[in-house]
Amino acid sequence: MIKVLDWLVGVLWGLPLIILMISTGIYFTIASGFFQFRHFGHIMKHTAGSLFTKESLDKEQANKKGQLSPFETICTAIGGTVGFGNIAGVATAVAAGGPGAILWMWICASLGMILKQVEVTLGVFYRSRNEHGDYYGGPTYYMERGLGEKRHWGGIWKIFAFIFGLGIFSTFFISSSNLTAAQVLAGAIGRDNLNIAGFKVNTIILMGFIIMVATYLATTGGTKGIAAKFSKLVPFMSILYLLMGLAMIFVNIKSVPSAISQIFTDAFTGTSAIGGFAGATVSAIIRTGMSRSVYSNEAGWGTSPMIHASAETPHPVAQGLWGSFEAFFDTFIVCSITGLSVILSGAWTDGTNGGTLAQTAFSEGFGTYGSVLLAIIMVIFTVTTSGGWFTYYIAVLQHLNKNGAKSFDILMKVFWITRALPAMLWTIYLVQTNNQGFIWTVVDITSAIPTFVNVFVIMVLSNDYLTLLKDYKARYMGIGKIDENAKLFYED
Repeated sequence: MIKVLDWLVGVLWGLPLIILMISTGIYFTIASGFFQFRHFGHIMKHTAGSLFTKESLDKEQANKKGQLSPFETICTAIGGTVGFGNIAGVATAVAAGGPGAILWMWICASLGMILKQVEVTLGVFYRSRNEHGDYYGGPTYYMERGLGEKRHWGGIWKIFAFIFGLGIFSTFFISSSNLTAAQVLAGAIGRDNLNIAGFKVNTIILMGFIIMVATYLATTGGTKGIAAKFSKLVPFMSILYLLMGLAMIFVNIKSVPSAISQIFTDAFTGTSAIGGFAGATVSAIIRTGMSRSVYSNEAGWGTSPMIHASAETPHPVAQGLWGSFEAFFDTFIVCSITGLSVILSGAWTDGTNGGTLAQTAFSEGFGTYGSVLLAIIMVIFTVTTSGGWFTYYIAVLQHLNKNGAKSFDILMKVFWITRALPAMLWTIYLVQTNNQGFIWTVVDITSAIPTFVNVFVIMVLSNDYLTLLKDYKARYMGIGKIDENAKLFYED
């Protein structure tokens, strides 16, 4: 069974999806006039930069009752993307593909910056309101409105939406978040079992239960409740991890040039077997780097548009800029720090994987303190990632219930009661069967399916994005002539 799933990962993350992602990224890069590169300063100024100044394209929109502010939105979105994938996922990429996988993560992310801007822009443009007046959007919405209504594809959009939704919801039932964080917490404790009231309890399972409870507590209040909490939690956990990673790099500063050299050379030559590392071909390095990039920053996956669509913004592209910033911050900053830390430690060659590898790396630099601090950060990452994903599930369910069926209330109650339970059950199963590495194979499958569908759809809807980008440049960048009759939102 495992061999079959490994084969399926090779197929899904083989040439078809890699070619589709790279060609789509290159197309939007050229068609947008290399926007993510030429106007990188504009992106930074009107995203992260706007948080520290009074100047903001959407400052008048930020506090409308019932909607998320742009800051709450980006914190929730980053909470869903900047998470355990940045630690365990990147560590796994280096363990499976060697240092060269990091370069392919960077390449994928440079194209991902424009892909994420496109999907967020389309998500905002095609969004809808529910009966309470709240915004909801995402790939299933622009599939229905962009393909079904505007382009008259009839019911074909439902096929794409079904496959996409199935891929997204598979992560609800099969998740690596609880297990990964529980492994790191158990590693910090340093014992396989603990004695609780006279009973011997597996440490990983016990830590998984604690994380499940923390996830329930952090995700009360629906989308707005999650956003309010994450606007406070995400900046803290991001800064804490960045400082820890930078300290790790500073301690090993003399080895940094060699590590960077490995990243660039191994990406095109492959990596020989070293210690417990089995070696990797160039094709395996590319596949590993790109799959982990998508899993980490979610560019092209179609997830972030589902939370960005809830934001008040004067223009879809204005919110799309946050998508570009998100992909940049996630991969070029956070993932790079993880990757360099793992490479500098040398631990990637000893056969360990995932969160355990990252923990070993930081233990090499800071001893027990590094192990414990990383465990705390992993718990925060896991809770925020789970919370961000719950907002995605809500968006899909809201679309599923667009006709207002009474049975939907029951479905939502069941979902909300069980929201953190499947991940815990997976932890128990994988620990009991001693097959904890298997989860990353499933993760690659669940990320590939919706990505394939979403990237194809945004390519079909490319003219909608390019029209909105042209209007945005005219209104906010002084490039071109403003069309006062332009339709900025589909419902206008």
